[in-house]
Amino acid sequence: MKVTKVEVIRSKEPIQLPEPWLASWNSPDGTPITSMGFSYYKVYTDEGIVGIGPDTGFYNPSILVGFDPFMVGDFWNKYMSGRRVGHSGYGASGLEIALWDIMGKATNQPIYKLLGGGKDKIFVYAATSRLLTIDQHIKQVQDAMDEGFKAIKLRLHRPNPWDDVAVVEAVCETFGDKMMILVDANQNNPSNEYQFWSRQTALRIAKKLDKLGVYYLEEPLRLNDVEGLAEIANSVDMFIAGGEHAPTIYDYKEHILRRAYDIIQPDAVMGGNTGITGLKRIAYIADYFGVQVVPHVLSTGVFPFDLAAAIHTLVTVENCPVVEFPYDPPILATETIQKFVKEPFKIDKDGYVKIPNKPGLGVEIDEEKL
Repeated sequence: MKVTKVEVIRSKEPIQLPEPWLASWNSPDGTPITSMGFSYYKVYTDEGIVGIGPDTGFYNPSILVGFDPFMVGDFWNKYMSGRRVGHSGYGASGLEIALWDIMGKATNQPIYKLLGGGKDKIFVYAATSRLLTIDQHIKQVQDAMDEGFKAIKLRLHRPNPWDDVAVVEAVCETFGDKMMILVDANQNNPSNEYQFWSRQTALRIAKKLDKLGVYYLEEPLRLNDVEGLAEIANSVDMFIAGGEHAPTIYDYKEHILRRAYDIIQPDAVMGGNTGITGLKRIAYIADYFGVQVVPHVLSTGVFPFDLAAAIHTLVTVENCPVVEFPYDPPILATETIQKFVKEPFKIDKDGYVKIPNKPGLGVEIDEEKL
């Protein structure tokens, strides 16, 4: 089997959001957005099988023409590992996912079975995105519970970090052990007006959240402050998580060796250097050192591809306790981030998502809606 053509398919109009969206990680000086783009790859083969993957901006998609999809490991090594001089690999993950989709369709198997099999569902948490009032956050968590979620992630990025803590404290006091509470400090995103936490501030907040019973604190310091992250991780019982901005899977080395993260958070799509192959590799490495993997999943139009790649891969390992599921209605909802998917991902009453059991990735795009 050989690849014969690669197309980039784009929706005629962007996905319109029901209201302007200013995500917490862009606060306070970011510009609210009102729409999201949507595009994806279609990779054709000489056997009539067509694979799909998110458009991740690879500089020359036609480089796949003539390539054997079953040699996906060779593609990953050349264009995504970050070890080859002259190839940044940026954006290649969408093509790599499409190759896995082809392999699944060619063998009539879902990807997770090609990777060794595993459970048929996986636990997810609702990843919120905005900075709201305490009362609004209480309602937000209740709505997520009503939807079936058993875990939720709150965002921190307020000018006064103790206002952040007050929100978490109120949510924990209201819901007690009814909901697993995760917290994301988002200390890696650039902002001209935001006062990023010092090591001392991060440590004080971590100790407070630890006493509240928070499951994990994500990104309390910048990715490159390995020493500071390790100090925090060694000072609390709560898990310290991070790493979604790591350029390649090899950039977790120091964090793992120095126990700076209890949980690493690679993204199959973001950055273009991980993909399904990279997720599997880093999960094995992390497991060897007793580190968990909780993948980051993008809250944009490529969400269905990103989530599918993550759950197909990580349902096959033992060190992935939960997966991110962006959820913040009315903005991050089925009607927006899953607008063009024929069968949207849904949460069951126990907070799990079923692994698609169709051949390949299991994501089907409704091209008539495009």
